[in-house]
Amino acid sequence: MLIVVLTIVVFIIVDLALRLLMKRIQEAKIRKEREMALNVGLKLDYTDEAKSLKRVEVKNPKAKILAVDDEKIILDSFRKILVFGGYSIDTVETGKEALGLIKKYDYDFVFTDLKMPELDGVDVTKAVKHLRPDIDVIVITGYAAIETAVETMKFGAMDYVQKPFTEDELIEFVNKSLIKRQDKIERQMKPDVRLITSSIKESDSKHEFNVPAGIFVANNHIWVNIEMNGTTRFGVDDFVRKIIGKIDEVMLPEVNQKVKKGELLFSLRHNTSTIHFTSPISGKISLLNTEHVEHPEWIVIKPFELSWMCCIEPSNLSDELHSLKIGDGAISWYKEEIEKYNEIVTRIQKENLETKSFNEKIIDEFCKTFFNK
Repeated sequence: MLIVVLTIVVFIIVDLALRLLMKRIQEAKIRKEREMALNVGLKLDYTDEAKSLKRVEVKNPKAKILAVDDEKIILDSFRKILVFGGYSIDTVETGKEALGLIKKYDYDFVFTDLKMPELDGVDVTKAVKHLRPDIDVIVITGYAAIETAVETMKFGAMDYVQKPFTEDELIEFVNKSLIKRQDKIERQMKPDVRLITSSIKESDSKHEFNVPAGIFVANNHIWVNIEMNGTTRFGVDDFVRKIIGKIDEVMLPEVNQKVKKGELLFSLRHNTSTIHFTSPISGKISLLNTEHVEHPEWIVIKPFELSWMCCIEPSNLSDELHSLKIGDGAISWYKEEIEKYNEIVTRIQKENLETKSFNEKIIDEFCKTFFNK
């Protein structure tokens, strides 16, 4: 027995050592490729595009950056640091050259020095956001000009970076800026409705809300499935699951409890927001999915058919069924609900909140608008 245990331990140690070795080899390979790209890029002639242009392109870049500064030493630092950080970068020494390049190429970021002759950083910021509002602008500034750098944010700059900076500081700053950019782009994507059939599978995308064919939907985003034996099965729809995200607590009714249409059926809590779901059907509770009480976080990751909450033996189904939506009626209604949600997102985007605060504000407003009227 001891030999078996020792063999397993040795195997694990060897496996970890090999993984670590392979990781270091891969990192060294990537660094060598980027060093070669840096050396080659600086030797190429791009003066036909811009007199002072220097370009370094890496394989599978995290983002493409254009940096403009009248100090060559700053641009040298940008190229070396950001290339090794996994970014492709163009650098020029004048604002005029930078504006010419953004008309020709797609950049994720423009880094602009604040104090430059002819076009300064404020002018570059205004021009970039006018010509290419899709590009994010970062202002490069010294300590004495921080107030002016903050002012540029009124003209659309995302942020500012203070020089001098270390390699680690710049990489960390750009990586965080990239996360902010990706989050902003994701916010701006318009959600859509996806009708699920036997040939069309559920989508995991946060921008597609799954609506299974043949399933009824209530106005409070509860789906209702009528079983072969006449029992009705209830669950939270994909719209709520994807907008709310993580569920912290599930509160279910009792088995054999009788409920009338419009009475409380179950509740979900996310942080301090609680959503109360009323029953769209009258009847007696026959079955509960108690798994969700123990593991509420599973609700948002399970497929539709496993995310049910409870079952009811209906007492007045024929009269109450007409208030539910199905088929084309459900699709049209979901599109209206998405528009209401988009209005909330657009309104809160104007507040320019940090990512975490923004997401929580969205959920809070969503709960108030859709449920706690």
